[in-house]
Amino acid sequence: MEAPHVRHKVVLRVWGENACFTRPEMKVERVSYDVMTPSAARGILEAILWKPAIAWRVLRIDVLRPIRWESVRRNEVDDVVPADKVATVMQRGRGALGLDIESHRQQRASMVLRDVEYRIHAGFVMTERAQPDDTPVKFASMFQRRASEGQCFSQPYLGCREFPAYFEPIGDAELPAAIPENRDLGWMLYDLEYRDAEIRPSFFRAKLEAGVVVVPSPASEEVRR
Repeated sequence: MEAPHVRHKVVLRVWGENACFTRPEMKVERVSYDVMTPSAARGILEAILWKPAIAWRVLRIDVLRPIRWESVRRNEVDDVVPADKVATVMQRGRGALGLDIESHRQQRASMVLRDVEYRIHAGFVMTERAQPDDTPVKFASMFQRRASEGQCFSQPYLGCREFPAYFEPIGDAELPAAIPENRDLGWMLYDLEYRDAEIRPSFFRAKLEAGVVVVPSPASEEVRR
């Protein structure tokens, strides 16, 4: 159910050649969810317009093309620079933070989606960081202009950065109906909350009904933390 305080709903069409919305329970190989996650949709919206005065709320995701899969192998790095080493270098103001890619490279198989297209229905709420001259109309107009002109702060992507997302703002009547398919998607990642240097995931029981995934409100009992 849509929260009453969500303002100025927008509808955005996004598409791409491949997508991978990785299931967190798959430890060794990357396997995508069947459908875009709310957190991935929010990431696309924030790539187009992010301001501390607003917080995006994804309301619904329509699947516009059949769900199809593709198996690929990709080179990945199997390590990261340790956080304590980063903190030490920041304190000292000098030091090496490089990672030798050749010695940490490995190939991993991935089960990704191909030829995807979605319609994201979303809105935003004003946050406590909004200034007196910040209004919902101002940000709604700003988003519409930026999306229409293809502007973004960073390249939006479909789950993984190597899968760019193409986008355009649309109206409900500008695209055909979602795919006529029902599917229980199981527990899906809702979003990630960053608090006290910890990453806390939340999940919800997702269902594809007539090609549509309805996303619950963050305060809903459907969202499990």
